[in-house]
Amino acid sequence: MNPVDLQPNSVGPRIRMMMPLLTPREAHVVETVFAMPDFGMDTSLKRIAAAADVSEAMVVKITKKLGFDGYRAFRAAVAQYNRLPAAAMHQELSPEDTSRDIVQKVFRTSIKALEETLSILDIDAFDRAVDALHVARQRDFYGVGGSAQIARDVGHKFLRIGVRASVHDDAHMMLMSAALLGPSDLAIGFSHSGNTAAVIEAIQLARRNGARTIAITNYERSPLARQADIVLCSTAQGSPLMGENAAARIAQLNILDAVFVAVAQRDYERSQQNLEMTMSAVASNRRDRTP
Repeated sequence: MNPVDLQPNSVGPRIRMMMPLLTPREAHVVETVFAMPDFGMDTSLKRIAAAADVSEAMVVKITKKLGFDGYRAFRAAVAQYNRLPAAAMHQELSPEDTSRDIVQKVFRTSIKALEETLSILDIDAFDRAVDALHVARQRDFYGVGGSAQIARDVGHKFLRIGVRASVHDDAHMMLMSAALLGPSDLAIGFSHSGNTAAVIEAIQLARRNGARTIAITNYERSPLARQADIVLCSTAQGSPLMGENAAARIAQLNILDAVFVAVAQRDYERSQQNLEMTMSAVASNRRDRTP
């Protein structure tokens, strides 16, 4: 990450994406900074060190580990980010919240995740992922828990336009699938944290067998991302109740909706024809009209 080249709205996401590289104590310092509602250009290094109960030297070391020249560069970037409307959208849920408060906070968190994911999305990686999906002979999707639900949603969309994919959420099935992939095939690993062992192992095996690999994750430096040829990253700020997964799921689904549209565009006429056929096939199961 080169902080000089960062757009203001991508500062927060880029820092969060590098959090897995920090120790728990280092991560605590960064969390302390972002928890300060009045953090700005006047916030001293001494104040941060005292609030996080660490030395000033350690704060400087952390800012350099995040890719900044030092504390001043870090402070300037974060202060500018904090002034953006999107940065103010995230608000923690509390026991005193009314239903209106809850709805607004949840929606704003998702809107922020979408805006910030858009700001960091690598269009070159996006295009390579679309090309890989379009030309693959076999497409296997791997995910566990909530990530498996995202994989199923994507698989469903692609089936509608005649792009077949197999979705696996069992560790043994993932490995069996990966063992049969080759250079003409594609494996996609879905994992918010990028630390899901079953998904990482399957992607590793698929890659060893020559298949192209894609990671859908919230952390571009995660173990899963390091095993993939192509990485598509979402970004979402966590909260004690909702965690990061809820908002990240919305962002990932939007990334993959865009991938779906781009794949369909590669062969628009065929996609349209297949869409009409699949819609017609399930039309008899609909109850749009009452007798």
